[in-house]
This record gives sequence, structure tokens and C-alpha cells, in this order.
Amino acid sequence: MSQRQVTRRSRFLPWSAVSAPIKLAAHEGLPEQFHEFEEESWLAIQGALGACRPLLVRGEPGVGKTQLAAAAAMVLKRPLVSRVVDSRTEPRDLLWEFDAVQRLAEAQIAGTLAWRGPDENNAERHQEQTMLLQSRLAVGKFVRPGTLWWGFDWNGAAEQARLTGSQVLKPPDGTDPQHGRVVLIDEIDKAEADVPNGLLEALGAGQFTALGREEPVKAQGDFPLVIITTNEERVLPGAFIRRCLVLHLKLPSEPKPLREFLVRRAKVHFPDEAQSPESIKLFEEAADLLIADREAALEQRLDPLPGQAEYLDLLRAVVTLEGSPGARNSLLQSIRRFTLQKHEEPSP
Repeated sequence: MSQRQVTRRSRFLPWSAVSAPIKLAAHEGLPEQFHEFEEESWLAIQGALGACRPLLVRGEPGVGKTQLAAAAAMVLKRPLVSRVVDSRTEPRDLLWEFDAVQRLAEAQIAGTLAWRGPDENNAERHQEQTMLLQSRLAVGKFVRPGTLWWGFDWNGAAEQARLTGSQVLKPPDGTDPQHGRVVLIDEIDKAEADVPNGLLEALGAGQFTALGREEPVKAQGDFPLVIITTNEERVLPGAFIRRCLVLHLKLPSEPKPLREFLVRRAKVHFPDEAQSPESIKLFEEAADLLIADREAALEQRLDPLPGQAEYLDLLRAVVTLEGSPGARNSLLQSIRRFTLQKHEEPSP
């Protein structure tokens, strides 16, 4: 019995194809942002795409978890839809939102305009008005699509948004929802445990049923890349973690590798400055300051620890404010405490 080998086009995009720094979408009034994929993070993204599972990104604040989603969306040419979780977030907020206030307002308007009392001679008109009122106040007309709805079914979410009069998202230039979407659920550890538990069905089965709908919202086309971040402030349920691939982003623990890591990141984020030997020296001096403050905070068990975000903020302030390379070191020392030492002062 002969066997026939089926050859399929490879969908795996190697790290070598995305290893160059990526300039992220600019926001008016904010400095330019760049991202450089580590091989480990890119492999994790590819694994999540292949397994059709969310990617849970763990790590301390400021290590680049949120930026990872924006960079992945640019490389994959997919629109990015994001939601920052807080202590008031409920599970359904990530799926759909019911505008009860607007529905009440519509009901009050409709009640004012509607026929007010029984009239045997106008029974047919009364029935028509009743049906019109029921249609106008149908629950589905007040359900706005949430982040995962846009991620699962972009066209269906746009149709629902038009029905409710809410914002219809437009994909950024160079992206196509038909190629899939990237969903960022940021800082899920800020929410109560019922939020990740409430997403188990949607993330596990790729579908959910919204209020007022008989048919479930299902993932259409390529399964979305769902990136979920946590700062480890709260323990996540085991059942939720099992439905995810997990990527740990962390800074090197030893001084020399950490210094090299930070300087390499500075070269990515300040490409023009990176051409100057004086600027490289500045990058190194800023890295040494961060390492010293980080080690002191660790020794005294102070929180938060200065990390990559603080290091880049320090450099950005110095580069923006002082054009003379010779004067930058003094400024670096002067504003160091505002960017690197955010923890409370230890008690005497």
C-alpha cells in the first residue's frame, strides 16, 4: 500500500525575517517607538498562531510586554485591537457591552410618543405600535462589540457597531482584517479571578454568545493572535493558564548581561544617536546607573524596580533636552532619581 505525502505551504515565519528593529505606529505628540524581537518571543508568537491559543506574557512592568503586541501586529499586517483591564472590568466587557442607559432613554422617548391608552377602534394601530416599540427596544440593538468580538469576527463586529450606532473600527494602513487580527488584553492581573475564568469558553472554543443573539460569535478566518499580559500582581487561575501558551519576559539578572541588554535596546530606540561614540558612552553610563539603583532596590526589597522602560525614559529625557554630548552626563545624573528611583524611601 503506497502512501501519498501531502505537502503544504509553510506558514512558519523564521526569526531571521523579523530580527531587524521595527518602527511602531507613531502617536501624535509622543516620541517614536521601536521594537526588536528576541528569538524566544518570536517563537512564542509563532507557537500561539499555530496552536490557535492565546499567548500569556508574564514579566515585571516596563519589560516590553505591551509593545510586543503592537510589533507583532505590524509584522503580521493585522489590525490591533486592545483593552486595558482594571479592577472594575467584568468578563463580558471583553466580549460585548450592553448600553442599558441608552436603552432606558429610548424606552422613555418611545413611551412618550406611543399611543397611550386602549381604544377598540384602533386595536390594529395599537398592535403595530407595540411591535414597532418592541423592535426599537430589541436588546441586540444596544449591545456593542467588545475587544474579542472584533478579534474573532471583524466584519460581524462592524455590522453590530453600525446597528448600535457605536464606533466602527478602521484597520490601520497596511493591515487587513482578512489576514487575521491581533488582540491585546493588557494587565489582566488587575481584575478579579472571575475575569480570566469568564474567558475560558471564548478562548478555548473560539466562540461566545452575546446578549440578544441566538447564534454565537465565532472566530472567522485565521484565528486571532491574542496576547494577554500580566505583571504578576495577582495569581491567575490554573484553568486559564492551561488554555494559553506562556512567555516569560525578564531582564538579565547579572550586571554584565543586563548592561549589554540595555545598551542594545538603547541603540534600537535611538538609532540616530547610536552612530556617535559619545552617545554609546551615555547609553553605558545610564545602564550603570540603572543597575546600581536596581541592585539597591532589590537589596532593600523596594518596589517598583527600575527596568527597561525607566532606562529608556532617562535616555529620552537627556537626548531631548541636551544637544551637547559633553553636557549630557551632568543632566543624566541630575534627573536620574526622577526616572529610576520611583519606590518609596526606606524607613530610617
